[in-house]
Amino acid sequence: MASIFTKIVNGDIPCHKIAETTNCLAFLDVLPLTAGHTLVIPKKEVDNYYDLEDSLFEEVNALAKKVSAAIKKTVPCERIGVAVIGLEVPHAHVHLVPINKLNDLDFSKERAKFTQEEFKNLAKQIAENL
Repeated sequence: MASIFTKIVNGDIPCHKIAETTNCLAFLDVLPLTAGHTLVIPKKEVDNYYDLEDSLFEEVNALAKKVSAAIKKTVPCERIGVAVIGLEVPHAHVHLVPINKLNDLDFSKERAKFTQEEFKNLAKQIAENL
């Protein structure tokens, strides 16, 4: 069965896209820790992040680096926190989260809520800062 991320890649489920390459996609997390929380995924469905082929691993990280700079230009923060957890969705992905303190990257805390219009505008602003 295809993961939710594969369904997003295939266009079966919409997303608030930030950037896309031939093999990767970056989009806003629908259950964000904070404004600007973005996921970077390979389009190929691979469960474990460290099972990615080297070239795809490098491409995911290159896109994450580029997108993190755009997030930082858009969302006021000290840093962009990075997390690879891999328990939520069986599809390799990187979380990019604007943070100001250590516990801002706590995935057990309550998630931020945004309207679809707020997500749309934020995705547009981040994409414009690429």
